[in-house]
Amino acid sequence: MIKDFGKILRDFRVKNKLTQEQLSEKLGISLKYISRIENGNNGVKTQTLINYMNILGITPNTIYASFITNEEAAKNIEISEKIVSLSEEKKDFISAMIDLLQDLN
Repeated sequence: MIKDFGKILRDFRVKNKLTQEQLSEKLGISLKYISRIENGNNGVKTQTLINYMNILGITPNTIYASFITNEEAAKNIEISEKIVSLSEEKKDFISAMIDLLQDLN
């Protein structure tokens, strides 16, 4: 699990075009710690993980999706990930549609 976390975090760092050094500066943690996290040699503290997610634009679903075995929860994550990839305009539309559907209940 630690190795999977590290790979996800590394992939998002690269996607955001940040070096480990740049990310360590933004997070206020050592370059060595970044390397150990990304290589799966170290766990990551909760606050550090939250900071990673904020800096790199990662949702909790992205981090945990591969570990979820509950079918309903997995389906919710799948829907959420589809929404994340939409434009802001389409997200607003989806949000309005959900509001309408909830009002029908």
